[in-house]
Amino acid sequence: MAVVVLLAASGWAKTGKTAASTKPAEAAPQVTLEPQALEILKAAGARLASAKTLSFTATADYEYPSRLGPPLVYAMRYDVVMARPDKLKVVIPGDGPASEFYCDGKEMAAFVPAENLAAVAEAAPTIEATLKKAFDTADIYFPFTDLLVADPYTALTEGMTHVFSVGTSMVVGGTKTDIVAVANGEVFLQLWIGAEDRLPRRIRAVYQADPLRLRHDLELADWKLDIPVAAEVFVSQPAHAANRIGFARPALTPAPQPRAKPSKP
Repeated sequence: MAVVVLLAASGWAKTGKTAASTKPAEAAPQVTLEPQALEILKAAGARLASAKTLSFTATADYEYPSRLGPPLVYAMRYDVVMARPDKLKVVIPGDGPASEFYCDGKEMAAFVPAENLAAVAEAAPTIEATLKKAFDTADIYFPFTDLLVADPYTALTEGMTHVFSVGTSMVVGGTKTDIVAVANGEVFLQLWIGAEDRLPRRIRAVYQADPLRLRHDLELADWKLDIPVAAEVFVSQPAHAANRIGFARPALTPAPQPRAKPSKP
């Protein structure tokens, strides 16, 4: 492999200038909106939007640069229960410190059990508005937010320039899924959507502004729609009994400053 790399580098050193000067300018990609792919996304959005209650488990894998170059992968799990229009529970057991988020329609609470700390604030009238408030005030964000809003189809396809079908799979989610790709100026998404129930089973995202093109994977399982959910599910007594703190953005630890060199006498 080392020989191949060295030869390739040597060849580029000799011909790179010429190749660069003769390479034609790349044309802007044309907008591609395949009707079949749009219908799959619309069906998925309609299925989620019509659900009065839903629950699922999301497992997110995030790539992060390592010191050696290739990315490392970190995982988080989210156990989610929602009741439209204004109730939400998200429990995050790990990896990392466990945390919980509750909204009972009146208050939203972010709870860290290990430290017995809870931030509590007035909730907004809808789940969508509450999640926006949580993000604006405390940088709280969930990677499945677009699936919880009133119009998931619009949230997933806003500003899209490309939507096309990739094929089908019998591997993801233990069921047959239709694979759809969506792209706009900010993100490239690949979605695996149940062929029968139209529920998303996996979403992969790569952000255009990321020079490393790191991948963000979201597995979605244990879907339950329109089942009875008691109001008590969205209230945490330990969170209400915990020590209170305000909703605020996480403070960034300043980078250590180099020690000053001693001046010469």
